Amino acid sequence: MENTFILNRTRKEQKSGGKLLEVRNLKTHFPIKAGLMQRVVGYVRAVDGISFSIDYGKTLGLVGESGCGKTTVGKTILRLTPKTAGDVLFDGVDIYALDHQELRALRPRMQLIFQDPYSSLSPRLPVSEIIGEAVREHGLVENRHLDEYLDHVMKNCGLQPYHKDRYPHEFSGGQRQRICIARALALNPEFIVCDEPLSALDVSIQAQIINLLMDLQEKLELTYLFISHDLSVVEHISDYVGVMYLGDLVEYADKRTIFGNPLHPYTQALLSAAPVPDPTYKMKRIILEGSIPSPANPPSGCKFHTRCRHCMEICKTVVPTAREVEPGHQVVCHLYNESN
Repeated sequence: MENTFILNRTRKEQKSGGKLLEVRNLKTHFPIKAGLMQRVVGYVRAVDGISFSIDYGKTLGLVGESGCGKTTVGKTILRLTPKTAGDVLFDGVDIYALDHQELRALRPRMQLIFQDPYSSLSPRLPVSEIIGEAVREHGLVENRHLDEYLDHVMKNCGLQPYHKDRYPHEFSGGQRQRICIARALALNPEFIVCDEPLSALDVSIQAQIINLLMDLQEKLELTYLFISHDLSVVEHISDYVGVMYLGDLVEYADKRTIFGNPLHPYTQALLSAAPVPDPTYKMKRIILEGSIPSPANPPSGCKFHTRCRHCMEICKTVVPTAREVEPGHQVVCHLYNESN
């Protein structure tokens, strides 16, 4: 079985330390239309010029408040949402330069696990159709081997072969998420965007799913972009962490650096709000004052200056640039600019 299907093939093209995904100055703006003629009167700057990369077999955790643009980043990378500017290179190929047929050929290598397992599964299809539809569409497995292949994929995800004839409403939330994972894995991807795959699940089920994702990553040599609000989960699964605020990537480093030495005031505030499983520990919570600005009308200068306790005059007018304060640790803040 292990040698029969491509699901367990060794990815010989992957090299240690090589980059599978590179995002360069990515922008995704949505037009705001008004009036009878529906003229464009402005733009929502959901993603406003971010850059990062993910190595083969690694996980980048993307964190930030709701509405900061995390999900839009994932959808833009997969070309489900059109970009406004910037480049997305997958295995050295600019995916926005591909035509329809070339993109179709690339699709199986890049997959998405949706946030809500309840709404992302068709209630009218049995599990065998949900998982096997795309496999047949792309011709990955011969029809005579399809049932055996689906059994193999489902077992890898903790599902039993007799589940194939059941419908989504017959499963629990955790089982539905396993179906979503199996649907993504059935195409033998190399890169998976995990869009808050745990947020709709109970805490006990979250642990099972997160362990499943990590086991599958090690077994199948997968690369993840893991989007989440839960900092403890991000710390557990990620190799690198990117912190987003209002469409910007304000800090980026490996997880030990981010959680051990956060530099950006927003990152510090996020980590101070994470609960600690110790009743004797006194939390030193950093309270952010004010409300989150609108991405349709962001503040001038540093977008965070309206809520920052370290705000300086330069923050109100000058946009900060990314600076590498130590190898692999980038922060976008005037506090760390050499000229200040």
